Amino acid sequence: MIELVIQQRRKDLGGFEVGRVLPYAPRRMVGPFIFFDHMGPARFDPGFPANVDVRPHPHIGLSTLSYLFEGQMTHRDSVGAHQEIKPGEVNWMTAGKGVTHSERFEHLRSHGGAMDGIQAWLALPEAQEEVDPSFVHFDAEDLVSHTEKDGLRAVLIAGEVFGAKSKVPIHSPLFYVHWTLPAGARGQLPAEYPERAAYVARGQVEVDGRTYDQGQMLVFAPGQPVVFTGVTDAIVMLLGGEPLGPRFIEWNFVSSSKDRIEQAKADWRAGRMKLPDADDQEFIPLPGDPPPEANPMS
Repeated sequence: MIELVIQQRRKDLGGFEVGRVLPYAPRRMVGPFIFFDHMGPARFDPGFPANVDVRPHPHIGLSTLSYLFEGQMTHRDSVGAHQEIKPGEVNWMTAGKGVTHSERFEHLRSHGGAMDGIQAWLALPEAQEEVDPSFVHFDAEDLVSHTEKDGLRAVLIAGEVFGAKSKVPIHSPLFYVHWTLPAGARGQLPAEYPERAAYVARGQVEVDGRTYDQGQMLVFAPGQPVVFTGVTDAIVMLLGGEPLGPRFIEWNFVSSSKDRIEQAKADWRAGRMKLPDADDQEFIPLPGDPPPEANPMS
């Protein structure tokens, strides 16, 4: 039933740790999900340094999906979006042929508090890798949710599963669900998609007679439903979908073509990708490049 267990790898991104889950060498993708980071959990005091922010940077060939359990972030991008995201909300940005954006922790810097959430990237089908970039936001009340009698609560973030469909404008068949399981609650992941996984974001769950802990992603063989039991109060993220075929990933770029990634690198290095109007005073240089002069791309 379980093909692989992936343990998150903690990475310090400059004063803020994330748990990197995907990509992973033995399993690069699950359905269209090609990148999966657990941001935090962390707690900040007011006035923490600005190097924790994610400065403007580029993407191609993917959609990004931000979802928080705690905290608050500010998104700004080159299509003009300026959007706060709070717990239970969705920020969905499609990079397509190219977008730049930043994610800053301005509210937390002013007030302090916890930060805990998931940043996922989803590869685009080859025919849509060069679509125009776009951004949409969904409040928590826009998402489909359901609570079982034993307290299990399911929130459908994106895609279609359990007979429900999300409003988030996906590009290929997929599902992404936030499960809250009280201790002793049981839930079943159906077998309708060929690639499926579950990430334990908090607590412990039992699957097939074994216990799995926070920070572990379980990747399932196709064809059979999977039953979960909460060992403790737990949060589980269910994800997967139809496979898209292999993708190349380098830095923030995803594509079915190595040449397209090289072009994106050249475009970023040469300043041909527009920065967000509301955040154009700095950017992250291409890895390996020297630090930029002051505001060369404004």
